[in-house]
Amino acid sequence: MRTTALLAIILITIGIVTFPVLAFSQSPCPIIHVKILNIRNSDRPVACALFESPDGFPAEYLHSATNIMVIKVRDKQARCDFLDIPPGTYALVVVHDENMNSKLDTNWLGAPTEGYGFSNDAKAILGAPSFSAASFPYDGKGMALTISLNY
Repeated sequence: MRTTALLAIILITIGIVTFPVLAFSQSPCPIIHVKILNIRNSDRPVACALFESPDGFPAEYLHSATNIMVIKVRDKQARCDFLDIPPGTYALVVVHDENMNSKLDTNWLGAPTEGYGFSNDAKAILGAPSFSAASFPYDGKGMALTISLNY
């Protein structure tokens, strides 16, 4: 009888200790990590825009992106983390808005004068790449991307 009582106390203690861990543990959050390299300076932030369709890609990133964040640059690098992103097809554009006017500035020929980059390392040749050129499939699990800016 004493052994049964002692066993019951041990089981209750184990339950009390492990219940919070089991009850409050969460599965990893779906996330897309984007590391941005080749940033010319650390004076101004970069804008990271995630698109789920070609609508507004990439020029209208402030108005058309599914998710957008502005991140401070440190040591000429930055990282954007998009959380809770459902599975789908996406494309990313990163802009180093050095004069903080919320757009990618260009010269008189239309060539960008600020840093920019796209997922899939899509190239801007005589204009911005298409959504399909920059798009990537996302399965809803963790993903890490690296984008190097072009100036």
